[in-house]
Amino acid sequence: MKIMLATKNPGKIKEITKILSSSDIELFSHKDFEIPEVEETGMTFVENALLKARSSSHVTGLPSIADDSGIEVDYLNARPGVKSARYSGKNASNESNNKKLLKELQGVPLEKRAARYRCVIVFTRFKNDPFPVISMGSWEGFIATSPRGSNGFGYDPIFFLPDLGKTSAELSDEDKNMISHRAIALKGIENYFVNQHNYKNEI
Repeated sequence: MKIMLATKNPGKIKEITKILSSSDIELFSHKDFEIPEVEETGMTFVENALLKARSSSHVTGLPSIADDSGIEVDYLNARPGVKSARYSGKNASNESNNKKLLKELQGVPLEKRAARYRCVIVFTRFKNDPFPVISMGSWEGFIATSPRGSNGFGYDPIFFLPDLGKTSAELSDEDKNMISHRAIALKGIENYFVNQHNYKNEI
């Protein structure tokens, strides 16, 4: 099955492609198609993921997978949340977002810096699919006091995992792709494809 991956984020493309590499699907991305940016006007991760998936299916004519994800910090009442990618402003970068978050938590002890990555993955068969597949995942951790590690993207350098004693940016791709919020959400999508394949074989 040919499926469009509705993102221009190179980190997400790399990560999702690796996680779904064992599935019987052929993934395309915005690197393969010229697709206009979608304004993420939703109030939730689900709404934004649906907007991106439907737009992608409309433009390409292909079934589409879209992701919307971000980080929530308890001390900040779940901010940045859906604003994670643009937290430090219109021209936000990973570095500027991390700096802003660290500044807001300056002086806050680690035990009060509990946070979690959230991810919603949506699969649509076509633009107006009345029954999109929606899968969610979360990954618990804390916000570190300073960046560590050079792998990953987004808030990975400051997302600390106490059980491992590392930030997400200090994990290998293989280790991260076994436990991350995105891996958990994608597992639900992968299970859907497996079940569909098995169902067709039984008919």
